[in-house]
Amino acid sequence: MKQKRANYVDNKKFYEEILVYKKELSEARSAGLQDPRITNYIGECIFKIANNLSTKPCFMNYSFREEMVSDGIENCILYFKDYDPHIGQNPFAYFTQVIYYAFLRRINKEEKNRYIMCKNFQHTIIHGRNDFGLDNHAGHDTIGRLDSSDDGNVMPVQMYDNINDFMSRFEKKEEVKKLKRKQIKMEKNLQNFYGD
Repeated sequence: MKQKRANYVDNKKFYEEILVYKKELSEARSAGLQDPRITNYIGECIFKIANNLSTKPCFMNYSFREEMVSDGIENCILYFKDYDPHIGQNPFAYFTQVIYYAFLRRINKEEKNRYIMCKNFQHTIIHGRNDFGLDNHAGHDTIGRLDSSDDGNVMPVQMYDNINDFMSRFEKKEEVKKLKRKQIKMEKNLQNFYGD
């Protein structure tokens, strides 16, 4: 018979530690003192949740995984005081969700940065200039061709196509987001107009 695997975070102990911390926090605030530090055990639990969530298949292959974990931990500490132990008795789920959305925000941020880099790169290739205003002697010929006047720097067509595909997907996704925001704004305006 297979042994049951132990959880990496004991939810009951995590919850009890949060109750103790919240009690200390309310006592410190009523006495006019500075907020106490989060205990090592609570910090360790948050760290374990962030690290283990980053090993899930949907997050594990990103080169900026450490930044994702750091963002998740930072968001947990930032929103720690918002967790109400009397409403929900599952801090593991609450902090996992906080970390999950921090990961998604980091992925979107990195994707946007990648888009900006690709757009600059595309602009350089198309216009045959670099950021210093110097002419690129090959200009448009740097895409998939090697001329005798070329110094050997060739950008493969497949790489250029991949960049264009990524940019078009990103632009479509941003357009969908923009339309959704516009639709929500219109619905709110209609609700305000009709007084519902």
